[in-house]
Amino acid sequence: MKKLRKTFGSADAPSTVALMRLIETQSKATIANWTLGYAQEKVLPLFKKSCPDDERPEHAIAAAREWLDGKVKLPYVKNIILNECHAAARELDGNPVAQAAARAIGQSAGCIHAAPHSLGLLFYAAAAVGYDRLGLDATEAEYNKIAEEVCADYTAALRAVAVENEPNPAQCKWNC
Repeated sequence: MKKLRKTFGSADAPSTVALMRLIETQSKATIANWTLGYAQEKVLPLFKKSCPDDERPEHAIAAAREWLDGKVKLPYVKNIILNECHAAARELDGNPVAQAAARAIGQSAGCIHAAPHSLGLLFYAAAAVGYDRLGLDATEAEYNKIAEEVCADYTAALRAVAVENEPNPAQCKWNC
């Protein structure tokens, strides 16, 4: 069987670099709310299509929202992200759409403690969308086109909630 890529897109792509610059202007709370909303609206349905009864990714989104509301502590959410959401992804080797979607959702929940996880959501979401739309045998150029579409959609979603002249922008070390 052909080895599948886990993510689509590139940190060096001009669209990704522009997104990173926009992310750097926003607070950690804005970034977390944006990624959680995007994951819930755009990525979770891809997961649920294959795994309708598996609530672990939804639980990660809910736990991250609870943390943002001050109702739970970070270790509680990290445990759910790692031992539920990412565990779901590890169990889905035969389903690249659901696996990438679960990883994307885990990255979105991780934004509550590290804003750079927002790029993980982008790259895994692009893989989920790419495999969902094109299957497993598309060309790299076709998958890259999907990654650009997802990046444009993701960027538009951030622009829709971005705070102009945010006084407390997140500190981002991109490590990519």
